[in-house]
Amino acid sequence: MKIRFYNTKILTAETDCSITEGELCTCDDSIYYVGKERNIKEKYDREINCHGNLLMPGFKNAHTHSGMTFLRSYADDLPLHDWLFNCVFPREDKLTPDDIYVLTQLAVLEYLTSGITSCFDMYFFADSIAAAAKDIGFRMVLCGSVSGQASNVTRLQDEYSKFNNYDELISYQLGFHAEYTADIELMKEIAKLSQSLKAPVYTHNSETEKEVKECIERYGRTPTALFEDLGMLEYGGGGFHCVYLNDNDMDIFKRRNLWAVTNPGSNTKLASGIAPICTMQEKGINLAIGTDGPASNNCLDMFREMFLVTGLQKLLNKDAAACGADSVLKMAVSGGALAVGLKECDCLKEGKKADIVMIDLNRPNMQPLNNISKNIVYSGSKENVKMTMINGKILYENGEFLTGIKPDEIYYKANKIAERIR
Repeated sequence: MKIRFYNTKILTAETDCSITEGELCTCDDSIYYVGKERNIKEKYDREINCHGNLLMPGFKNAHTHSGMTFLRSYADDLPLHDWLFNCVFPREDKLTPDDIYVLTQLAVLEYLTSGITSCFDMYFFADSIAAAAKDIGFRMVLCGSVSGQASNVTRLQDEYSKFNNYDELISYQLGFHAEYTADIELMKEIAKLSQSLKAPVYTHNSETEKEVKECIERYGRTPTALFEDLGMLEYGGGGFHCVYLNDNDMDIFKRRNLWAVTNPGSNTKLASGIAPICTMQEKGINLAIGTDGPASNNCLDMFREMFLVTGLQKLLNKDAAACGADSVLKMAVSGGALAVGLKECDCLKEGKKADIVMIDLNRPNMQPLNNISKNIVYSGSKENVKMTMINGKILYENGEFLTGIKPDEIYYKANKIAERIR
């Protein structure tokens, strides 16, 4: 299918957040033209007049647990460890693969309304997650979620092989839940697997003071230093949250070219703390943004995350100039893509994947157009997402889902799952 978008503003994010005017054309799953409007005769399956609205790369949710939609607004107003061990883990034990299929699709519908075109999903029943994303047409990167004993590394290896040969929309990265839920022998085996596959590794890292303190008590070093000493970081990867990294940790992140994925909504709600994003920027550390799961956030909304990234840094540093809007927008778009291995989705350019969002500028919160990129970060919201395209297919447009599934049926099934587990 060939689609032409014309009369449009374009933020390619190829180098910075500058905006041009012209047209963009897609063919099947890729972009084949970005530039000034052309007066040439060419046949398209559809031509879309954007009426001066903005095309930009889709947001990339670089850390989430999509299937946790069943716990949205259920286990709230609790500190992280009480929330996790007393409320979340016992109820997750009741989930089935069929549950995860439905709950993941519910999350994907919300991603589409937020202009999110891919996510890095760490949760149970990877087969169900992959099927849910594939059936909707959503780009999903699965993150290994093993924990416990060393024998579980076999599942990680099997999933890595399976889901990197599953579907063009599905890929997989090595990962485990966290240092505090993994035996040391499991972490050693993951390090060996990473070295064998020459693959990066991802995990929750330094989310709370308690996590870091107890890791030091167990192993005499921080989680990051432990992973480094085990040989787990030789091929890169990243950490989710990264609220309590010390200077040595940050040096390791920089040296190993790791990605720090910040999750300000979840960290704020669970009172975990504020990640030192400005310090990381000064050190040249790679940065991306994730929503975390809908049980701890509870909203899968990249607009809110972007505002919190910059807003919390301004408060933390007592500097209104800290963590400028354009740098945050790049984290949410290009940073997220590169963090999870989606090198073909980081910008709008000929040959890149057609994962595109149209931002409605003809809304009160976007006017006047003094600075469009800053409008997106500081005043943008889901109401401005006019269209979400993934792999050349429009899945959400003008408030309607074009996914082939019925949202009301997903809502009904999700409520039934939540009732059963409660």
